[in-house]
Amino acid sequence: MALSTSRAINHIMKPLSAAVCATRRLSSDSTATITVETSLPFTSHNIDPPSRSVETSPKELMTFFKDMTEMRRMEIAADSLYKAKLIRGFCHLYDGQEAVAVGMEAAITKKDCIITAYRDHCIFLGRGGTLVEAFAELMGRRDGCSRGKGGSMHFYKKESGFYGGHGIVGAQVPLGIGLAFAQKYKKEDYVTFAMYGDGAANQGQLFEALNMAALWDLPAILVCENNHYGMGTAEWRAAKSPAYYKRGDYVPGLRVDGMDVFAVKQACTFAKQHALKNGPIILEMDTYRYHGHSMSDPGSTYRTRDEISGVRQERDPVERIRSLILAHNIATEAELKDIEKENRKVVDEAIAKAKESPMPDPSELFTNVYVKGFGVEAYGADRKELRATLP
Repeated sequence: MALSTSRAINHIMKPLSAAVCATRRLSSDSTATITVETSLPFTSHNIDPPSRSVETSPKELMTFFKDMTEMRRMEIAADSLYKAKLIRGFCHLYDGQEAVAVGMEAAITKKDCIITAYRDHCIFLGRGGTLVEAFAELMGRRDGCSRGKGGSMHFYKKESGFYGGHGIVGAQVPLGIGLAFAQKYKKEDYVTFAMYGDGAANQGQLFEALNMAALWDLPAILVCENNHYGMGTAEWRAAKSPAYYKRGDYVPGLRVDGMDVFAVKQACTFAKQHALKNGPIILEMDTYRYHGHSMSDPGSTYRTRDEISGVRQERDPVERIRSLILAHNIATEAELKDIEKENRKVVDEAIAKAKESPMPDPSELFTNVYVKGFGVEAYGADRKELRATLP
């Protein structure tokens, strides 16, 4: 199985500028250049891969650590809220995959667009969303990012280029290609990241959309977050060819270690430059979810607990950054623990504030459905009683 090969390689990203950390401590807010090497080489299809050497700084390393630990704490808290029945319906958690969200954001701007499926909480946070908005939405409250009407699967932040959270498997990809079409039509120098999972990789609409993107050289980057099990079926049982980065045939692709934030950053920087000049590219992020597919899935019936703990020990994205920070003498173990404690506090405070938010007014059932200004009337089932006239 493809997963076992990548798990067997236990490489922390190598600091190429190790001489610096051996001599003095670097300030955690320093922008001094540090060069690191990605944990694994990129595997490419129809294109020369980018360099494994990536430039970073102490400030960026600390930011990555804070952001990823905050995301993880948010998802762990969401797990508890769901079990306490404060979150209802579907809920898909992202812990384990944080490097994809954080590395992608490090390579792009808020003018670039992102659209994804229903495992969207951390993507929303990376786009600049707040914890209060996230927890309020999860609990169906008015202060949520979608005013409490979207829930876990439909986070949204248009002003930051985040177009959702979509519940229909694979349906966000054609919408993403539409966003890329708009960017090219308006002659903008921005790109769209259309994200999907390995479980959606066999959808026909994905290939139809990719064909159009290739025909028109649209600035579209298709990102397959391959966490290897779809809804609970191993990739090798669901796909004859699970090399998803090659699926574009005529469209180039890269396979990326999605547990390495610097590999993701480098790949997304490379992909954006390519897409603006040449059209679409596919990025397959080799990643792993620690939770089940959704909260109804224990996540241990189709994989062993030893496998999960093995990935945590060998490839965890947070621990990789922790190791780099310690190796470069940027912060101490105690200081990193303090950041994690502060994140717990911030998350708990956000939950408390989100709980104070009221439920949406019943009249909200009729909003955001039809375009305003057409005098749409809503009747009862018998078509006789006028219930409401929409604005």
